[in-house]
Amino acid sequence: MTSFRDLVNINILKMKSLEKNVAEKLLKIKAVKLQPNNPFVWASGWNSPIYCDNRKTLSYPQIRNYIKIELTRLIMEMYPDVEVIAGVATGAIAQGALVADALGLPFVYIRPTPKNHGLENMIEGDLRPKQKVVVIEDLISTGGSSLKAVEAIRKDGSEVLGMLAIFTYGFPVAEQKFKAAKVKLTTLCSYEAVLSEALSTNYIAPEDIETLREWRKSPSTWKTE
Repeated sequence: MTSFRDLVNINILKMKSLEKNVAEKLLKIKAVKLQPNNPFVWASGWNSPIYCDNRKTLSYPQIRNYIKIELTRLIMEMYPDVEVIAGVATGAIAQGALVADALGLPFVYIRPTPKNHGLENMIEGDLRPKQKVVVIEDLISTGGSSLKAVEAIRKDGSEVLGMLAIFTYGFPVAEQKFKAAKVKLTTLCSYEAVLSEALSTNYIAPEDIETLREWRKSPSTWKTE
């Protein structure tokens, strides 16, 4: 008989394999780019050795479908009583709709701010009080905008079962915010998985790893030499 510990280890191995596969695909289509010696500048003003744009996955049918299938599988395993799928605007609208379609469930999406005309909705679609919702996000950075969507759903009277995202930078501040908000976050891929895959395929050099890890410790103050 398989023990509980064995089942946990099996699930850990499954997730590591999934993270590796997704990392390989994101790097292949340049949805994730690593430039430790020529950093990007984010809209926030942060200097960053990495840039992630998961919307690029929508242009590649095989990768788009792979992500849809894995998100769908995880939801079926973790949240069998889900009633509605919600996507966080704008990056997760398309992927959320694909997942909702695969599950045969209603779909809504959450705006970052209420619409400034008409009904002034923040939630677009038909979400009824007390419905059980799983939120789809494309990218987790500090977690602020993602949890703002959760707050909107809760204020509307529905229950958030959990959130699934394609990629996370794994910032400690985000982990703390999700814990404080009591939201379970599951991601297909992580920053560490991307670094591991990039190193194993010679996308980056071994000496770049320390730079990339230092950035994540304090991304708002990080600067190149």
